[in-house]
Amino acid sequence: MSQRFRVTYATLSADNEDLHAAYDDGLRLARSWFGETIPARVNGEPRTDGPTFDVISPVDQSVLCHVHEATRADIDDAVAAAAAAAPAWAATPWRERIALLRAAADLISERSNELAALMSMEVGKNRLEALGDVEETADLIRYYCKAIEDNDGFARPMDTLSPREKTRSVLRPYGAWAVISPFNFPMALAGGPVGGALAAGNTVVLKPSTQGSFTAAKLSECLRDAGLPAGAFHLLPGGDEVGKAVVAHPGIAGLTFTGSYEAGMSILRGFTAAYPRPVICEMGGKNPAIVSAKADLDVAAAGVARSAFGYSGQKCSACSRVYVQREAYEPFLQRLADQATKAIVGDPTERSVFVGPIIDGAAVERFERAVAHARDVGQVAAGGEVLRGSEGFGPGNYVAPTVVTGLPDGDWLMSTELFVPFVAVQPVDTLDEALTLANATEFGLTAGFFSADQGEIDEFLARIEAGVVYINRSAGATTGAWPGVQPFGGWKGSGSSGKAGGGLYYVQQYMREQSQTVVG
Repeated sequence: MSQRFRVTYATLSADNEDLHAAYDDGLRLARSWFGETIPARVNGEPRTDGPTFDVISPVDQSVLCHVHEATRADIDDAVAAAAAAAPAWAATPWRERIALLRAAADLISERSNELAALMSMEVGKNRLEALGDVEETADLIRYYCKAIEDNDGFARPMDTLSPREKTRSVLRPYGAWAVISPFNFPMALAGGPVGGALAAGNTVVLKPSTQGSFTAAKLSECLRDAGLPAGAFHLLPGGDEVGKAVVAHPGIAGLTFTGSYEAGMSILRGFTAAYPRPVICEMGGKNPAIVSAKADLDVAAAGVARSAFGYSGQKCSACSRVYVQREAYEPFLQRLADQATKAIVGDPTERSVFVGPIIDGAAVERFERAVAHARDVGQVAAGGEVLRGSEGFGPGNYVAPTVVTGLPDGDWLMSTELFVPFVAVQPVDTLDEALTLANATEFGLTAGFFSADQGEIDEFLARIEAGVVYINRSAGATTGAWPGVQPFGGWKGSGSSGKAGGGLYYVQQYMREQSQTVVG
């Protein structure tokens, strides 16, 4: 068993020799897995009828594994098997369910080093971000188990109208639940919803992002090795067509989706069939930070840099726009540009690297378009270069952390989610102007504020339209939520449910209320 060291997104500066040695051991083990063929899994059995696709590492363009895409028959069989297994899993006493899930969480933690190393190679996360992703997965599962336990399985006695009757309110699972997860948190945004659905008593089919299939297969192994019944969880790898087939399947009782605004809104509009079905969508953000003239500018620059360039800007919570009071604008811009210039870009498995590659060629092209536009209409204060193939860089998808400014009012770079290490800075005259601009978007996921003035802080908290907010946080201006600490969920176009992952009210979404009255 590899040694375990707890890493969260707030401890990304951890400099622990044992932690890094353990990760290096995990990297050697993960590399021994490369070249595997990953099947779809239905009722615990491998399915290999579907065509294969390769998972290509953004680090060096090597082939990590081959994956069998789920066929239509695989999808139908998985949903049927999940529906058939749902009554028995729902009837399993909740204490037994959460015992199995806690065992799975412990396995994830025990295997964290090799899982994190695999993730670094599969999606390009630096070693500490990857370790955080894996440990967050385990903690999300534990947190949802605790929610079930703290609420005694969500069975509550109610008042009665007669001494002869007994009435209670019970939350009960829906049945076969689908989870569609993204590439950027291939463990946490798969394992978290899967854990919540299973803890609530649903069975699950998981459709991971193609660039996350290897990590999803390892998550599946943790659930299997913990003793989860085969019918309770099914793995359906594949691309958009598999996802669309899962969403459209009439046997799916509920759905959790994490991805783009456009895809999420399409699901929300079309998921209702013969009757409404629950759907939880998390759909990205265009997250602002506001820097007051009364801020500590060193803290502000550090916090914005971590949130803008951490995981190469490929977080839905990444900071991508900053509004700075004019008195502080020039000194803040210089500090942020310095942070961007000093950030070490390279192979994310290397200990010193903070910014790894972006996910694919399409992301590189998106970066190039954004930089070219910024040069045309404004200025590039730092970065702007594609590093792939340049001296010291191999064929991976490497780009420089980039800071731009001088954009015209209403420019698309201030409103379009880019998912690259790119942040735009704009001066403002007042806090009121900054808040108005910060809220002028369909998104409302995260936001940050830097000020030493309590009155300004109170005004920001009262007016900002975002589900997760941070004040004076050098560890991340808009990023770094953790289960049971900072619930993570969006307002407006960033989230459909108003309930946040890792929070007090999340797991209840996977259940529906039944009022039970017995007279006698």
